[in-house]
Amino acid sequence: MTTAEPSRTIETATIEDTSLLAFYREMDAPERRTFWSCFGGWTLDGMDFMIYTLIIGSITALWKVDAASAGLAGTATLLSSAIGGWLGGYLSDRVGRVRTLQFTILWFSFFSLLSAVVQNFDQLLIARTLLGLGFGGEWAAGAVLMGEAIRPQFRGRAVGSVQSGWAVGWGIAVIAQAILFSLMPAEIAWRWMFAIGALPALLVFYLRRYVTEPEIAAATQSRLTRPPAMWEIFSGPILNTTILASVMATGCQGGYYAITFWVPQFLTKERHLSTVGSTGYLATLIIGSFIGYLVGAWLADRIGRRNLFLIFSLGAIAVVLLYTQLPLTDEILWVLGFPLGFFASGYFSGVGAFLTELYPTRLRGSGQGFCYNFGRGIGALFPFLVGWLSITTSLGNAIAIFAVAAYAVFFLAAFALPETRGRVLHADG
Repeated sequence: MTTAEPSRTIETATIEDTSLLAFYREMDAPERRTFWSCFGGWTLDGMDFMIYTLIIGSITALWKVDAASAGLAGTATLLSSAIGGWLGGYLSDRVGRVRTLQFTILWFSFFSLLSAVVQNFDQLLIARTLLGLGFGGEWAAGAVLMGEAIRPQFRGRAVGSVQSGWAVGWGIAVIAQAILFSLMPAEIAWRWMFAIGALPALLVFYLRRYVTEPEIAAATQSRLTRPPAMWEIFSGPILNTTILASVMATGCQGGYYAITFWVPQFLTKERHLSTVGSTGYLATLIIGSFIGYLVGAWLADRIGRRNLFLIFSLGAIAVVLLYTQLPLTDEILWVLGFPLGFFASGYFSGVGAFLTELYPTRLRGSGQGFCYNFGRGIGALFPFLVGWLSITTSLGNAIAIFAVAAYAVFFLAAFALPETRGRVLHADG
């Protein structure tokens, strides 16, 4: 199996304490500040993205937009985030992880606020597309920052715990929806939802004051005689890693977006729940997602990254078929929301650490940013394709078809990649 560092003997750390919170107990103050800043950034990132999935019904009713067009706005955000993620990863190799993280947070916060004042769907489409550039770059810079700041024996749990912030952000968005849509008319409430999405900008003040560049990244930058080329991840033995990791990221994100983007509409349109009435069902899904992230973080260090991906992809296939294809009562559907969120989200806890460990330090931002966001870009087609297919079949069928196909791709690509648990990172240049 080809690895990203053929000239170096791969060194791995022994993982002795496998408890979930061991990494946090061992952190010093700078590491904890980095952890909470990345957790906060990913929480607000998740909130900002999931807001759109919750207000699709209001947008389609207000501007008479069909499901395919509504899905296109989500797809455009994800496609642009693929470009932003690659650029953000490359910038983090050139100018630093922390500086790139600050810039990308300010970018997507501004365009979330702009989304609150648009006057038609075309303007919203443009604003959300531009927002995606910062949205993708934030993940790339933050994931590399966390992966390098944490010791190898704790990396899976620490990076995975940061990933759980997405579920927290999703929960904040759902709570905001329940409150705002109860207090205001729908044609006004959705604008306030987008305005809340500008809150991540406040995190930049914390980043500037308390978070520093990882030592391994700073040492590598000081040794480089020239900046790394953007295309170096497509050359030599690294090319095989880049291809397989990109395919894996496509499967894991395509399945996730096919489910989470359309489940709110599945509940209101096919299960005939009200917007407020669906909140409890989404809450169960989100709780399952949050627990899945934490369990996935623990398993990433306990059983390895690959085994985590293989188990959760099969679990996601099974649960999404049950959720969308069986004539379930509302009570059973509510209960199934937990395992759906658990399996459709938990594997993400291992993705950031896995991609960090696949690349040498001088290319880590570029490689990690490209692979994850290539997957996000192709996965971005899934909201649109599900919406398009739902015109000729049920939304439940459309979700199941694309989610199952994506998770099958995820399983096969993960199987073909090497295990990286506990890999020690080195400064290079």
